[in-house]
Amino acid sequence: MTAGGRPRLLRVCPVAPDHTALVAAAAVLRGGGVVAFPTETFYGLGAAARLAGAVRRVCTLKGRPEDKPVLLLVDGVAMAESVAEVGAAARALMARHWPGALTLVLRARPDLPDEVTAGTGTVGVRLSPHPVARGLVAALGEPVTAPSANPSGREPPTSAATVLAYFGDALDAVLDGGTTPGGEPSTVLDLTATPPRLLRQGAVRIQW
Repeated sequence: MTAGGRPRLLRVCPVAPDHTALVAAAAVLRGGGVVAFPTETFYGLGAAARLAGAVRRVCTLKGRPEDKPVLLLVDGVAMAESVAEVGAAARALMARHWPGALTLVLRARPDLPDEVTAGTGTVGVRLSPHPVARGLVAALGEPVTAPSANPSGREPPTSAATVLAYFGDALDAVLDGGTTPGGEPSTVLDLTATPPRLLRQGAVRIQW
């Protein structure tokens, strides 16, 4: 149990996501909780994207500036369309690179909380190839935040143990998917600019 009396969910699923653990973690997200989980690079901090208070909590935990947007994980094009305007160029890139380490910045739907967009009117979306990350989003049925699970200025974690060392009982749940590979973060491409603007060169090489 955590200091606040909340049960901490620590599940080991190093090869494939355990359905029971993912459903339990999704219930935590649905209730406004914060869940750490593995991605294709590092562990991320997850909150249900439409719950403004939960997203604020993620930013507070990280010490993240309020004017910095929060990227979202989706489970496919249809879910991306629920939070963003997905045009032909975005669809072509999704078909070519998703699931994968490519974050696309798109025009946000007006009902998306400002805590996600930071007032920019845009949102970054990605379909992770990691089975635990994808399974968690699918179990929730809604987009999930995924900034790296470290306080700002600290090294992004590649293990659940490091996540717990950083945040401990401040988290509601940790999905332990074993050690993640680390390496380069996702490539971030802004499709709201003309021509598209490469905001961060990462694991996926894009040339325009």
